[in-house]
Amino acid sequence: MNEQAPVTEAPVKAVPTLPDAATVLSVKHWTDRLFSFRVERPQSLRFRSGEFVMIGLMGDPDPKTGKVKPLLRAYSIASPNWDQELEFYSIKVPDGPLTSRLQHIQPGDQIILRPKPVGTLVVDALLPGKRLWMFATGTGIAPFASLMRDPEVYEKFDEVILMHTCREVGELEYGRQLIEHIKSDEILSEIEGGKLRYYPTTTREEYHHMGRVTDNLKSGKVFTDLGIDPIDPEHDRAMVCGNLGFNKDIMAILNDFGLREGANSEPREYVVEKAFVD
Repeated sequence: MNEQAPVTEAPVKAVPTLPDAATVLSVKHWTDRLFSFRVERPQSLRFRSGEFVMIGLMGDPDPKTGKVKPLLRAYSIASPNWDQELEFYSIKVPDGPLTSRLQHIQPGDQIILRPKPVGTLVVDALLPGKRLWMFATGTGIAPFASLMRDPEVYEKFDEVILMHTCREVGELEYGRQLIEHIKSDEILSEIEGGKLRYYPTTTREEYHHMGRVTDNLKSGKVFTDLGIDPIDPEHDRAMVCGNLGFNKDIMAILNDFGLREGANSEPREYVVEKAFVD
């Protein structure tokens, strides 16, 4: 696979121990706005592909009390549930309380990881169907990076379609390399069995597919490009992960197609992740 982004690996060194700590194993910077990193997986951690955990770093001491509180945010686990390491994919926010610090982590550093996974982007929250749609913008691809490598997804669906939109072509590279790896890896390609389809688009930089996920759904362009029938509530299921505005817009479109929002306690035709990173 063509690895374009630099990767740094963890050296062997002693590090101070934090509560609920996980040691950073590698860091990869994809663009000046996006990076991914892998950490050690706690032996006791069990999760369903698509779930998220709270991760973070210690903040600055309070000027009045001197106490230090952790800065924690919800992050989807990008690695599948069978992986021995945990991967996360993050945006870099210059003024973000957490990401302004997190983007500077190095192999061997430690982050806080609260081992209590939760989330709605799990196949258990969907009714049985034939075709699964994954709708994502930006780092919203992270839970789908987990799900696309989970054998259960391909056992339950005949076709899996990832629609991922970013502003520029470089921001699609994480997803592009992931799809390439799934299709070329001996084990993953056998699990995927030709069921996975990828529809990346950009909204600013010129690309062979352009336009927002919402626009390509409403216009029917994605159905024409892929040579498939429009979304049907009898056979189609969907998962949504993006910013609040994107989620609301996709939900309205799915509702118009006749799909209903589900949850772990009440599986239906689509689910939406409502946890956000700064």
